[in-house]
Amino acid sequence: MFKKMEGRKVPEATFRTRVDHEWRELSSKDVFSGKNVIVFSLPGAFTPTCSSSHVPRFNQLAPVFKAHGIDDIICMSVNDAFVMNEWAATQKAEDVTFLPDGNGEFTNGMGLLVNNDDLGFGKRSWRYSMLVRDGVIEKMFIEPQKPGDPFEVSDADTMLAYVAPKAPKPLDVTLFSRAGCPHCARAKGMLRDAGILFEALELNQHYTDRTLRAVTAAKTFPQVFVNGEKIGGADELAEWLKGPYAASRKQAA
Repeated sequence: MFKKMEGRKVPEATFRTRVDHEWRELSSKDVFSGKNVIVFSLPGAFTPTCSSSHVPRFNQLAPVFKAHGIDDIICMSVNDAFVMNEWAATQKAEDVTFLPDGNGEFTNGMGLLVNNDDLGFGKRSWRYSMLVRDGVIEKMFIEPQKPGDPFEVSDADTMLAYVAPKAPKPLDVTLFSRAGCPHCARAKGMLRDAGILFEALELNQHYTDRTLRAVTAAKTFPQVFVNGEKIGGADELAEWLKGPYAASRKQAA
C-alpha cells in the first residue's frame, strides 16, 4: 500500500535536464520553492495512456489551472533528459514542463518507485499526481495498486476538481474544414473572436470526404462539433454563439 505524503516536504533530488543542448541540473528547491506546482508522474515517455490521455488533458486544462494560482504543471517520468525532450516535442504540450527523473531519485523518495521488469522497463514511477505549494505536498492522487496501469484518479480533471471545483472547463471544439472555403474561414474567425480554442481538421490532410459523410452525414463545409454535439456550419455556429453559448457564459458569470 503506497503511503501519501500530504503535509510533508517533497524529497531532495537533482534533476539532470537538457536545455539548448546543454546539461542543466535542477534541485527540488529550484523546481518547487515559492511556487504552486502540479506534478503528474507516469510509467514512461511515449507509452499509450501517457501520450493519449494524461499529458494532453493536463495541457488542455493548463490555462484554467494557471487562472487559479498554479505556476507550473510538471510531467515527470523515470526517463533520461533526451527521451523526455523528444517526447515533449512530439506531444506539442507547450503548457507542461517535462522533467526527467532519470535515476528515479525523486520517485524513490516519494515511495513510488516500482519494479516493472515484467515489461522490460526496469524501475519506473507508479502513476500519481500531486499539488505542491512552496515545496510542501498538499494533496496526492495515487492510482490504486492493481495489475496493469490503472488510470482512475491521477487525471487532470480530478486535480481540477480539487484545485477549483467550480471552474468551467474549456470546450472541446473540432471543425471539419476545407482549404479555400470562405465559410470555414468565417467559422474559425468567429471561434477566435469568442476566445474558444478549437482543432481544425483539413480535408485531404486529416480526413477524406468519406470521413465527413460518415461522421457528420453532411457534404458541406465547415462542420463544427462542440463537446460531442454537432453544431453544423458557419450560420449554425453563429446562432449557437449568440444563443446557448452566450447563455452559458452569462450563467457562469
